[in-house]
Amino acid sequence: MNSATGRWVSGDDFFDRKRELQILETRVRDRNHVLLTGQRRMGKTSIVRELGRRLEADGWIFLFADVEGATSAEDVITEIARAAHPVRSIASRFAAAMKRFINENFEEITAIEFGVKIRAGLNEGNWRHHGEQMFNVCANQDRPVLLVIDELPIFLKRMLQQDENAHRVDQFLSWLRGVLQKLGDGAPVLIVSGSIGLEPLVRRIGIPDRINHLYPYRLGPWDLDTSVKCFNRLAESYAFTVKDGVAEAVYNALGIGIPHHVQSFFARLRDFATMHGRDLVKLNDVDHVYRNELLGPSGQSNLVHYETRLKEGLEDESYPIAMEILAEAAVQEVFTSDARHSLGRMYSRLVDDAPSRIADILEVLEHDGYLKLVNGGYRFESRMLKDWWSSRFRDHHIPILRRDTYSDSSERA
Repeated sequence: MNSATGRWVSGDDFFDRKRELQILETRVRDRNHVLLTGQRRMGKTSIVRELGRRLEADGWIFLFADVEGATSAEDVITEIARAAHPVRSIASRFAAAMKRFINENFEEITAIEFGVKIRAGLNEGNWRHHGEQMFNVCANQDRPVLLVIDELPIFLKRMLQQDENAHRVDQFLSWLRGVLQKLGDGAPVLIVSGSIGLEPLVRRIGIPDRINHLYPYRLGPWDLDTSVKCFNRLAESYAFTVKDGVAEAVYNALGIGIPHHVQSFFARLRDFATMHGRDLVKLNDVDHVYRNELLGPSGQSNLVHYETRLKEGLEDESYPIAMEILAEAAVQEVFTSDARHSLGRMYSRLVDDAPSRIADILEVLEHDGYLKLVNGGYRFESRMLKDWWSSRFRDHHIPILRRDTYSDSSERA
């Protein structure tokens, strides 16, 4: 088993998730379209890749289209076509339908070149027609097709920001639902996934029914036992000796079994031991590496990733409010209802309907795994994520209640 700290994994490197795979496979084989959700770094891409690999071995066609960089519906259709390029029975028929733009044999051009030519033939007036052609071609295969569209919510959020209204988002989602419903059980089975939440997005813009054909399935964290087994399997693979209690201490330091974080912690401990000329990881190494590596400068790239994804999932006016909430929850250990009301009063001077906006932000923060409502207050689920945020803001974060009190006093003066 290889250590993986930034890439999706499959095959021998894919660890556990037997029950989750069984549920997803059953849903897919029963021709259900799926919305795969889960917080950051939970392994959503890895599990759909592994599911696709296993279904391919059983005769399915597996297409994986990453649309994170897409800015239009035309781009999405292009990415699906690019994903289909290796499948001759799909690509050749779709190329024939667009023969005006693809003159040469599609087998003589690369997937990238294929995508460029497809994109050149798509525009605002014809993407629906050609997109439906692609789905029809997939539906008429002699083998079932699983199509994964990854990072669809990021694409939709980008399109929403470009237009400053929900028209094109509504248009695209309505078209996608209509095509799948028209094809019925013969349609390719669709899995939609992403690192920001689709459900909060469509609710926020008032079109939640556009995704009611997708069966929601949330991928949760590993428990203690699974996290420990993964850590010890990695140690065995690299011939590292691990003292008793190390794997459990790693889980306790993290606070939650996010697969990427377990992998990252192992990699840091292995590097630390190697730098000290040993193949042994000791119990006191865990705290040292946690504080000086994972929370240190070299670990801050993970925090940047969380911030970037958060910014992509929120409106520009909501992002600074979200950062206030996270800073408060990290430094004060909890974002209380009193702090929530005070924050609403403070921001009502800057944005319309601040309390409603805060409610929407908290829904996103819960959905995407930053915070969890516990005993009347919002707290970080991940200890490491809380400590990351705290290390950044603790020296200059003024508690919200104190700032609100100061603001009231200033106004009275």
